Amino acid sequence: MSSSDIFIGETIGTAVLILLGGGVCAAVTLKRSKAKDAGWVAITFGWGFAVLTGAYLAGGVSGAHLNPAVTLGLAVEGGTKWSDVPLYLASQLLGAMIGAVLVWVTYLGQFKAHLTDPEILAAQPVEEGMVDQKAAPAAGPVLGIFSTGPEIRNYVQNVLTEVIATVVLVLAILTQGLNDGGNGLGVLGGLITAFVVVGIGLSLGGPTGYAINPVRDLGPRIVHSLLPLPNKGSSDWSYAWVPVVGPLIGGAIAGGLYNVAFK
Repeated sequence: MSSSDIFIGETIGTAVLILLGGGVCAAVTLKRSKAKDAGWVAITFGWGFAVLTGAYLAGGVSGAHLNPAVTLGLAVEGGTKWSDVPLYLASQLLGAMIGAVLVWVTYLGQFKAHLTDPEILAAQPVEEGMVDQKAAPAAGPVLGIFSTGPEIRNYVQNVLTEVIATVVLVLAILTQGLNDGGNGLGVLGGLITAFVVVGIGLSLGGPTGYAINPVRDLGPRIVHSLLPLPNKGSSDWSYAWVPVVGPLIGGAIAGGLYNVAFK
């Protein structure tokens, strides 16, 4: 696999992953969207199909990691060369940012309607400790379209949740070939992974929104901070390390556990 294969596959695959995943969050969140208030089940299945589409697009080109936690787990397991890891990670981050920009372009009118709506603005939270109602809001009313956030802000708990969920994801990916003589499951692997992502969202996504992918959170969060969105609020950088560190730890643990238990 050449460097250009890795760059092209991971950039395009991750961009589509974030476009469809962020797109379902926008569809459910934004006013004047036909899917407004469709709910958590729609979001989890939307992200599952996003993974499925990205994986099929990139699978034959780069292996469709689409996630630094998966790349790290494969490197620890031995299936990916450590020298290729930086290119995988950089391509994934670029793709995630491109995908987030495409979500904004797709829902441009809905973003404008949502962020200028008096009811939405009146409901924005104010940063802790601020009494001036004109103060800048905390996490903005559309940040959840771009990145994750905890329901209860407890960094230890939040990191552990992301670690556990990511171990499940990466271990499921690494073990897919065990029931097929070690040859992998081919195109079926993308479908299995998609259902695993749906299962994680339904079962483990409640506490933190299940980033389980550092660039899925970091890339769109960077885009959120840069886009000219009125009244968008904070990008919540104080939390941004959690959905990066937690999944990376989880990916490394999954790679090590696979080597110990399944090889």
